[in-house]
Amino acid sequence: MSKSSVSKLVPRVPGVPGATRRQQYSATTKRALVDVAEELFTENGYAATSLDAIVAGAEVTKGALYHHFSGKQALFEAVFERVESDAARAIQKALKGHKDPWEKATAGLRAFLSVVQEPRYRRIVIQEGPSVLGYERFREQEERSTFANVLEIVRSVLAAGQWDLDEALTQTFARIFFGAMSSAGESVSGAEDPVVAAANVETAIGFILAGFQGLAESGVDLAPGGPTSS
Repeated sequence: MSKSSVSKLVPRVPGVPGATRRQQYSATTKRALVDVAEELFTENGYAATSLDAIVAGAEVTKGALYHHFSGKQALFEAVFERVESDAARAIQKALKGHKDPWEKATAGLRAFLSVVQEPRYRRIVIQEGPSVLGYERFREQEERSTFANVLEIVRSVLAAGQWDLDEALTQTFARIFFGAMSSAGESVSGAEDPVVAAANVETAIGFILAGFQGLAESGVDLAPGGPTSS
């Protein structure tokens, strides 16, 4: 990618009331670095993207980069956080307006499957994230941004049944579902045909949701050791 084409990707941060020109310039510089890094990491991968290419695309000095970030990994983490945050907002938007828990869960699932097919999410979060950040840091960042949406869906689904579940069990359900979604995202991202893979995931999780719906409508007690209705 040429310097001119990368530079077109860099928006100018609007002036913030009360901020000095120096602060506004600093914010613009940081935003430019993250924008260009996101594009280059997506297109070329982490290892093949140099700091020289990033500062050239952002039209700043390497000293300016080190003013904001300790190095390439810290810059990657900033990009990762933004991509994950954007994904979480997209899923949250899909959840709004759905009162029916099953429709809400399906809408959230479809939004997630749409996100994992985006090139930047596939490359930065799924393909590069675990190796660049390390598994523990990767999971920490992922849970910080997307786990809240999964927990919201799980609470909604569990509330559909007359189940008196404590918070620990609710969290357990959420973490199991979160793990399944993460695994599904990886399978879709790495598939030869992501569209077909996403449709298969939706079908499989649809069966699971249908099972929960059946339990809710039958009045079965999910509490450990709880009685089941006939």
